Formats: sequence, C-alpha cells, structure tokens
Amino acid sequence: MPNHAVPQRALVIIPTYNEIENVPTLVHQVLGIDPRVHILFVDDGSPDGTGDYIRSVMETEPRVQLLQRPRKMGLGTAYCRGFEHAMAQGYDVAMEMDADFSHNPAMIPQFLKEIEDADLVIGSRYVRGVNVINWPMSRLLLSYFANVYSRFVTGMPLHDGTGGYKCFRTDVLRKIDLSQIRSNGYSFQIEMNFLVWSMGGVIREIPIVFEERHNGVSKMSKNIIYEAAGLVWKLRFSKMFGRLKKRYLPA
Repeated sequence: MPNHAVPQRALVIIPTYNEIENVPTLVHQVLGIDPRVHILFVDDGSPDGTGDYIRSVMETEPRVQLLQRPRKMGLGTAYCRGFEHAMAQGYDVAMEMDADFSHNPAMIPQFLKEIEDADLVIGSRYVRGVNVINWPMSRLLLSYFANVYSRFVTGMPLHDGTGGYKCFRTDVLRKIDLSQIRSNGYSFQIEMNFLVWSMGGVIREIPIVFEERHNGVSKMSKNIIYEAAGLVWKLRFSKMFGRLKKRYLPA
C-alpha cells in the first residue's frame, strides 16, 4: 500500500483552545525543523487571543495557516477538517500534534522518514517500555490499560492505539469518509487507526517520550474515556458484520 515516496509537503495540524502561552514558541520550533513543514492551527474560539496571535503571525509567515471555529467543537472534528484541508491543498502527509509540548517537535524528521514506507506512523509511548513523564500513576495506569483493552478487543497489533502524535499519508485519508467520524479524544485515535489497519494499511510505531503539558489545562474528561471504551466494540462488530466498509470506506 505505501508508495515509498519521499514527502515533499507536510502539514502539521495543531488544534488549539487557550494555548497562547505555547503557540509562539511552538511556531518557531516546528517551522525550524524542515522547510517542507507547514502548520495549520484549528482554533476553537479561544478567548485568550490564541487565534488573534496566529493571524498576526500569518501576515509575515506563509507557512502558518489558521482554521478558526466559533466554539469548542471537539478534537476529532478539528483533525478531520485539518485532514480535508491537507488533501485539498495537495499535501503529501498530514500530522497530528498537540499544542502543549507533550509532543516534542524534534521528532518530526523521524516521522517524515518513517512515513516513506508506511501509511500511518504513530508516536508510541509504550512500544519500548513506558515513556511518560510527569503523569500521576493513576492516569498512567488508565492510559496503559486502555491500550491493552483496545488491542484485545479490536485485534490491532498496536502498543499505543490512543496516542495523538502521528502522521498519515493523505492518499490513505482520501479512502476514508471523514464525514462519518464523530468521535473525540482517545476514541478518535482508535477509530482512525482501526480504519487504516482494516484497509490493510502499513502502520508503524516509533518510540517517543511523552511529557505532561508545560502550560495550560488538560482537556481530558471521563466522557472521553467512556466513549473510547464503547467504541472499540462498535468497531469490532462493524467489521465482523461487514458494515465497516459500507460506512467508512466508500467505493
């Protein structure tokens, strides 16, 4: 399935809500990585001025783009709109990345290298032991066993199916009906991984170190966890009864 082509244009999609403390440094670091890399911020109406700051950067930096939304509309839809933008603008790959530096921008070159021979590259916290910094033990155990649970129910051979630092080829995204994706958080990551895996796509996990956010407040909630717990069964049964392709993978 991989076309073994070196990506010439890469779009890093970064959802934001009240990330004004992180965005200035993040822009500098991401754009300094590689001239092929552009950034699309998807801002959900941040009241702290995040969107206004990004617009000011765009006046002098053409590699920075903004999709401004009126209110908080969810992580999954933010990434889906970002994927659609990446496909429409002719990018070869689309990356997911958090705005809070829990995802180290220095890893971007490795993602771009690994995607040459894969359809999806996942930055994994658990592929080589446990590589998480500054999480309370309760959250670490929840995340770790959520991945064990997801792997058991879905059958996907992934150590970190819920991670959000990842890179897709846009030609793979074109085969997915993104309008059918309605999940968020952990669920969104599992759902997208499952669809690529179900298509026979090549998924590669690379080790990353995940560090708890530097500034701001975590967006995690119990609803996100409950959503993920139910979704894995829906995906399994949809595939088992032949509904997966009909819903997500239109001809």
